[in-house]
Amino acid sequence: MINNQNISCIISRTMAALCVLALMSSCDGGLGSLPGEKELLGYKNATASKVLSSDGQLVGKIYHQNRTNVIYNQVPEHLVNALIATEDVRFYQHRGVDSRSLLRVLIKTVIAGNRSSGGGSTITQQLAKNMYGRQHRGLFSVARNKSREMILARRIENTYSKEEILTLYLNTVPFGEDVFGIETAALRYFNKKVEDLYIEESAVLTGLLKAPSFYNPARNPDNAKRRRNIVLSQMEKYNFIDSAEADSLRNLPLTLDYRNPASEGIAGYFMVRLGNELDKILEKVEVETGKLWNPETDGLIIETSLNMSLQTSSVEAFRKHLPQMQSRLTGQYLTPSGKSRLEDITEQIIRDRRMSSRANDLHVQTLFRWEGSYSDSISVRDSIRHALPLLHAGMLAIDPRTGGIMAWVGGIDHATQPYDQILARRQMGSVFKPVLYAAALENGSEPCDYLDNDSVMVSGYDEWSPDNFDGTLGGSWSLTASLAKSMNVPSFNLFIKTGFGPVDSLWKALGFSFSLRNTPSLPLGTAEASILETAVAYSVFANGGYKIDPWSVSTVKSPSGELIYTRQGTIFDERIISERTGFLLGAILQKAVNEGTGAAVRSRFGVDIPLAGKTGTTQNYADAWFAAFNPGIIIVARAGASLPAIHFDEGSYGTGSSLALPLVALALKKATSVPELRQQVDNPFPELPPDLSVALECPDFREDTFVDKFIDIFRKPGIVFDTTGTKSDRRIRSVIRRIFRR
Repeated sequence: MINNQNISCIISRTMAALCVLALMSSCDGGLGSLPGEKELLGYKNATASKVLSSDGQLVGKIYHQNRTNVIYNQVPEHLVNALIATEDVRFYQHRGVDSRSLLRVLIKTVIAGNRSSGGGSTITQQLAKNMYGRQHRGLFSVARNKSREMILARRIENTYSKEEILTLYLNTVPFGEDVFGIETAALRYFNKKVEDLYIEESAVLTGLLKAPSFYNPARNPDNAKRRRNIVLSQMEKYNFIDSAEADSLRNLPLTLDYRNPASEGIAGYFMVRLGNELDKILEKVEVETGKLWNPETDGLIIETSLNMSLQTSSVEAFRKHLPQMQSRLTGQYLTPSGKSRLEDITEQIIRDRRMSSRANDLHVQTLFRWEGSYSDSISVRDSIRHALPLLHAGMLAIDPRTGGIMAWVGGIDHATQPYDQILARRQMGSVFKPVLYAAALENGSEPCDYLDNDSVMVSGYDEWSPDNFDGTLGGSWSLTASLAKSMNVPSFNLFIKTGFGPVDSLWKALGFSFSLRNTPSLPLGTAEASILETAVAYSVFANGGYKIDPWSVSTVKSPSGELIYTRQGTIFDERIISERTGFLLGAILQKAVNEGTGAAVRSRFGVDIPLAGKTGTTQNYADAWFAAFNPGIIIVARAGASLPAIHFDEGSYGTGSSLALPLVALALKKATSVPELRQQVDNPFPELPPDLSVALECPDFREDTFVDKFIDIFRKPGIVFDTTGTKSDRRIRSVIRRIFRR
């Protein structure tokens, strides 16, 4: 109940506030520095930079505020009408400040206490707030801020036309979810440009302005629909639409086409990689031109090498294959023995990291799962238990002719698992073997050289002995078949024949960061490498012997289209291996895909483009690899848990052909259905010259001869791992063979 005393009090307070407001409005001094006409004319919105794929699709944005500006002619009339009807019906009658609205606020809101009557800020005043923010806090902060916005509104009206004001407003206004401006909002909620919005969609976006979170159509659709209908009623009230149209529109369901590239995770890891490359480019541009560009605010247009079809199909391959494999790995650690092992590893981590005192402390954490991430209050111990059995994976595709990055999927979820698996260094398994075989071919070995498949025990290494995956021994395998079928024992014997030095030299030339150790297990793949390093190395096998330098930025342009940077053509100036070795490796590894360890690419997944490749499986199935290539593409995938101690117990799940190969195969199968991409990656290998074709024409396997069996009688059961001694042993064997053959 409002009595006379209360009314008197309210009026006196109101008058006092208005006196202060008027005093402050008389000069700028009490309000801080206010922009003049020149500064207002030079105002520039912070505009997000667009990152585009090689086929012109939006990959993502780089921004301080996620904003894309539009011009007035792009804005449909019904959107302007919805905005004016809801926010400022007298917009075209006032000059920045609406005295009628202020009086309404004074009487209904201040005196009568009716909060539903709305505020008195015009669109121009709201624009002033959006442009320059609110600076004052504390005593009389409302009066000071309102006064400041009134002055700025007047100046804005004197500087800009009504159309320009509406355009500035629509480009600056926040729509929630870190979205600024009507264009970005239209793309986010309806996946269309602003000029393509329907009336009911314009009403939804206009309704968002009152309370972006409460009326968010994706999160609170019922609230958004009610608010949309209020906007439509306002449009009816002020004769922008008739009653029949209003009724029809209010009865429509709320229909969205929500798109959020950041949350969808299509290219989150790639965007981080691109940002690092872009920073270096713009630093160089600044040195050369003196112009400093900021991708967070300057609205740059960045064209990249990324192929969106391949990127999307790669992400889809992850989402199709990995949840099945995750289910199997999770089930393994739900058994009594699995639980016990997981508990032991968890407690060991807690001890090693000295977290015992806070292991049970609760923290709110976002936890990843393929069905959808969720937040929960969870202890440090339970968080470790959750994280350990997670399968991680990375996949990278590069054009071996240019070095352009075609796809970059650095993990299972950039939001919750930001560490980029493409950069993680892990044991290679048998994807190392092409490096060994390339070194051997460069140092005189031939595809039809036969490699012993004899059991060898290495003294000095706990009597270690290499074994083939299938357990078979005896006879000899050709160099070609040994690589195509990923035979361990023949590969070990090839390593003994070739020696550590040539292998180490080639390894360094290929650009790997890991320092090789001369150990007997090296030819089986104990060396460590990242997916990126492996892809670069395999490019040498794909393009005739040259190493590429991976890149992602092709051009950078200003918002007006001015060319700021363009990548120069790729120049290969250093040959790493001979063209002959490259040809031979390509032919051998095609055999690995067509009939060897990579055959599932054809038989199971039906990938029909020319392809060479190599699977890799590390000890205890800790990591699974698959690297494939042709002259138009290199694609490498690796999968495994974060710790080698967590792994599949069964080879049927944890091998390269079971865990990593399907990622590559699914991505290629889907991507090659796109004609433009298929044209690029359906790239045949060069036809082998006659002399090289002949060099490959030999049986895969050869039974032990009488000579071999005779020599084996005198062989020591174990050898000391000494490269010089073993080379001598092989030379003696070769001499004896030649004598008997004569």
